[in-house]
Amino acid sequence: MNIRETIKKYVNILKIARKPTAQDLKKVLRTVLYGFVVIGAVGFIFYMISVIAGGV
Repeated sequence: MNIRETIKKYVNILKIARKPTAQDLKKVLRTVLYGFVVIGAVGFIFYMISVIAGGV
C-alpha cells in the first residue's frame, strides 16, 4: 500500500468528519451506560447463582 494514498484517504476522512453535537454525545453516552448496566446485571446474576449453588 502506498503511503501517499493512505495519507490522502485519512485527509479525506478528516474533511468529511464533523464534530458531534451535544445530542449525539448524549445518545452515545446513554447507549454505553445501558450496555454497562445490562452486562453488569448479567454478571451479577451469574455471580449470585454461583454463590447460591455453593460454588464460591
